[in-house]
Amino acid sequence: MRALTIAIAMIAIACTPATTTKKSSTGATPRGTPGVQVGMASWYGGKHHGGPTASGERFDKNAMTAAHRTLKMGTRVRVTRKKNNRSVVVRINDRGPYSKGRIIDLSEAAARVLDMLDDGIAQVRVEVVK
Repeated sequence: MRALTIAIAMIAIACTPATTTKKSSTGATPRGTPGVQVGMASWYGGKHHGGPTASGERFDKNAMTAAHRTLKMGTRVRVTRKKNNRSVVVRINDRGPYSKGRIIDLSEAAARVLDMLDDGIAQVRVEVVK
């Protein structure tokens, strides 16, 4: 009987998913793939153009760059808009976004490629590019 109980417990553990579908504090939903986040993106440009970034370089609204809270500066990520499946590769050069529930803040040029300028925010998939 004890052996049967142990076997059932081992099967239950083996069948338990390794990842969770609970949302993290950043609003991202883990998908079980390392280096992938799903959540909301926003964009910035205009008054920030020419200003400093957390990496020390000047912000260029026409460059393919983005702000992320935790990814290492210089990391390249592919951002895909869920609504239209458009994607762009950007380089992380700033920190943010500072709005709750958002996982990445894109430059104006990157937002243009994703066709999200008018919407302001969009649901995206962010994947680290090796």
